Amino acid sequence: MKPASPYWVIILLLAIVKFILPFVLQSPVYELQRDEYLYYQQGQYFALGYLENPPLLSGLGMISSWLGGSVFWIKFWPSLFGSLTLIVTCLLAAEFGGKRFAQFVAGLAIITGAFLRVHSLFQPNILDIFFWTLSIYFFVRFINTGKSKFIFLLALALALGFLSKYSIVFLAASLVLSLLLTKHRVIFANKKTYIAICTALLLILPNVWWQYDHNWPLIHHMKELQETQLQFLSPADFIKDQLLFLFPVVFVWIAGLVWVFKQRQWRFLFFTYFLVIIFLLLGRGKSYYSLGIYPMLLAAGAVTFEKWSATKQWFRYAMTLLIIALTILFIPLLLPVWKPEKLAAFYKRNGIEKTGLLKWEDQQDHSLPQDFADMLGWKELAEKAETFYHSLPDSTESNTIIFCRNYGQAGALKYYGKEGWFKALTISDNGSFLLWIPGRLLFENLLFIGRRMPDKDDEVFQHFEKVTVIDSVTNKFSRQYGDKIIYFENIDSTGLQLARDGLKKKKATFNR
Repeated sequence: MKPASPYWVIILLLAIVKFILPFVLQSPVYELQRDEYLYYQQGQYFALGYLENPPLLSGLGMISSWLGGSVFWIKFWPSLFGSLTLIVTCLLAAEFGGKRFAQFVAGLAIITGAFLRVHSLFQPNILDIFFWTLSIYFFVRFINTGKSKFIFLLALALALGFLSKYSIVFLAASLVLSLLLTKHRVIFANKKTYIAICTALLLILPNVWWQYDHNWPLIHHMKELQETQLQFLSPADFIKDQLLFLFPVVFVWIAGLVWVFKQRQWRFLFFTYFLVIIFLLLGRGKSYYSLGIYPMLLAAGAVTFEKWSATKQWFRYAMTLLIIALTILFIPLLLPVWKPEKLAAFYKRNGIEKTGLLKWEDQQDHSLPQDFADMLGWKELAEKAETFYHSLPDSTESNTIIFCRNYGQAGALKYYGKEGWFKALTISDNGSFLLWIPGRLLFENLLFIGRRMPDKDDEVFQHFEKVTVIDSVTNKFSRQYGDKIIYFENIDSTGLQLARDGLKKKKATFNR
């Protein structure tokens, strides 16, 4: 089909709706999510890489801090890239020949399902999905126009995708193999293709060098994920999630998959989809890693339904109402739209635990989804810790560090804490926070933030003169419920040396 012109009024109106919805739908009771505190703090220590992720999202976090660091400016990026993903998806539909209705359905589909949740969180997924979609768009443009500039734009999109989330290598590998299986393999006879590849490699080289210089933390991170999360994943659940993620428009992307297979020009996209799924299954990737491959299928499916309903206007209205109705129905499962008590009661009343939505990483069902529970309790924890800290004499404050067991706790204390020693002396050896601890620790007292009292084999904690449990998180809906604030006083010289040696050993893991 011949490419169509974009209907910008429709596209921009949908993009505005997409941008606004996360701000409107989420209850103000909820705070930032655990990972958002980490990514925002990375922006305060901007580098070419981090232990968990590439640097691009953290650069956005740095910009948010320049703008005041409010929740709005942190959440601005998910909404923005959600809107940009919607725009590119509509443009893809136009490239496939879709006119007004196809572009409308393609954009509407990006407002629904898992995209509604993903685009409410400041996490690498927002960039990952966008650059997957943009990469495919540029290649489709290359096929439709034959202009080499789109090969270079494709290389740029893939490189920026790599600097956002390493999982884009699944798309790159799938695209290469798919092209080799179709007539588009001739692209590999074009020398400009290799110039574009070299350009992309040059763009990602600083981050690759950072990984090398820090002893490949990506490998360490993947091993940790395997031990704590990925070992519980099953192929059956992965496949099930592919159908549930975009349930309100599942029939659209399935129709799109059939359409790209039937169109010889676009058949490589059919192979690309299945290769991505296969690679993720073999690599035991999380099921949501595949979300970036669906916008192209939604665009193709929208074209299919536009063509089929050309003389059935009633069907178009019915289809639109069905997508909107299903989207509204699933909103309480995708966003924390109500206070925890009301949301938990809704889940219990409707037997939501049977869907697996309430199962956390501990493989147990809870009253709220893990993401939602991870948006509660942080401010309470930070305020209680800081209140106690400032109750100490001034001379004691400067000799007291605040040590957090995980990056969420450390990030929250730094985010909600006031300027001064409290923020400066808050540390953690979890994730990228490890790299930000000063090389030489000097302290007498320690304010500990953790799930429970340190075990006896955690030797450093056995070298304090006095231990006092100060307070804990009391929000029972919070994943941090029960996290303790414990004050350790007067460490001896042996304990201080053990702390320094332990820190040095941990840091050595990431130093070549």
